[in-house]
Amino acid sequence: MPFESAIFYIFAALLVFAALRVVSTRNPVHAALWLVLAFFTASGLWLLLGAEFLAIALVLVYVGAVMVLFLFVVMMLDVNFDALRKDFRSYLPVAVTVGVLVLVEMTLLLVNATRGSAAAPAAATESNTRALGRLIYVDYVYPFEIAAVVLLVAIVAAIALTHRRRRATRYQDPAEQVKVRSRDRVRIVEMPSEKRET
Repeated sequence: MPFESAIFYIFAALLVFAALRVVSTRNPVHAALWLVLAFFTASGLWLLLGAEFLAIALVLVYVGAVMVLFLFVVMMLDVNFDALRKDFRSYLPVAVTVGVLVLVEMTLLLVNATRGSAAAPAAATESNTRALGRLIYVDYVYPFEIAAVVLLVAIVAAIALTHRRRRATRYQDPAEQVKVRSRDRVRIVEMPSEKRET
């Protein structure tokens, strides 16, 4: 067996094992860490396939940003996971439906790839990153810009919804804090000392 095939099978086995541990572990922090391992092994598989840009984007975006944010949310919020697991069986029909749809889509993609109807590969003289950049910024520049504008509007809307003025929120006025004098805040009281009776 060639070395690249052995590495592929090792990474694929690690990816399947990590994905199974993500959905089977009870601790959400452990599930997030198993998901990090799954992302790393998936990026290794993409490196073997020659998609180096997607591999590094997966590590930087998902492992470096999304998973760190998810770990902070899981560890900071006091979520009652027992109450969430109580209605687990009620989600089973939707989960089975989504799983069957994903399986059908993957089967259709594999059948389409084996028939040879896939697009022709890029020229061997140009790198994967250059070909991806040409596709995004030349062939699909308008959909890419529209998606960027939609994401910008979503970010602005999320900030506007978060920073609404709440009635129960207390605000500080720095100008009033600077004007404070010590004699307005501290009062010295003179009291006679107490004597113990013997």
